[in-house]
Amino acid sequence: MVDKGRHSRRNGRAADHAADHAAVELRGVAKEFDLSRRREALRVLDGIDLTIARGEFVALLGPSGCGKSTVLRMIAGLETPTSGSVEVEGGAPSALIAEHRLGVAFQDSALLPWASAWDNIALPFRLAGRSVPEERIRALLETVGLEGFAKARPKQLSGGMRQRISIARSMALDPDVLLLDEPFGALDAVTRRRLNLELGGVWARRRTTTVLVTHDVAEAVLLADRVIVLTGRPGSVAHVEEVPAPRPRGEDFTRSHGFHEVVDRLISLLDDPSGGGKP
Repeated sequence: MVDKGRHSRRNGRAADHAADHAAVELRGVAKEFDLSRRREALRVLDGIDLTIARGEFVALLGPSGCGKSTVLRMIAGLETPTSGSVEVEGGAPSALIAEHRLGVAFQDSALLPWASAWDNIALPFRLAGRSVPEERIRALLETVGLEGFAKARPKQLSGGMRQRISIARSMALDPDVLLLDEPFGALDAVTRRRLNLELGGVWARRRTTTVLVTHDVAEAVLLADRVIVLTGRPGSVAHVEEVPAPRPRGEDFTRSHGFHEVVDRLISLLDDPSGGGKP
């Protein structure tokens, strides 16, 4: 069973800290899907309360089917809650989307196959009806370590390189909120670890409010300020783990006792059938 007293105290402190500077706020969020072959709707989320401060990096962990990606999709305005409310920068997600202030990167890089890396990154500017700032595109290519691949098409790039382009594209308009749904999930372990370190370095420089959905506990601990563990379906918040390590975080951090202590604790929580047992 989750230690609800400890969770409420820690989550309460985090909420108090973030309340005046909230970038994302979910209050009492529940989500049901009406599946035609079921007599009753499928409830995937149940009473999610979560406040994310501006400039904070939060990772969502939980067993498969617990609603992690559904939370992200609601923040992105792609799903609406059955009950409760979702606010992004003080309003509906649709307002942020309309102003092109929200960036999203998914596991599938979803690049235009006929377009170059340069044109894929420039796409958000064109969709927003803005001129394409060449210096900005060059800077983003340099940020993700692909300055020599501006003319390359997706089929000429490795999976890791395509994901870097996808992340650069999601950052193109300098969004207020960045949403990452398993962006490295399809990559091999070595490439994934390298891109984790690179993303952490990029984030440390920009401090964009970021929500990451991942199944990789080590990835969550390396990148996030807080890790939110959800129970099994219907998902609810089982545990909030603060990761106070300074940034940037590199190989030394991943070899430290503190890193492995947190990773082991979160794995033990996920191993519990409820999705959030007491460590």
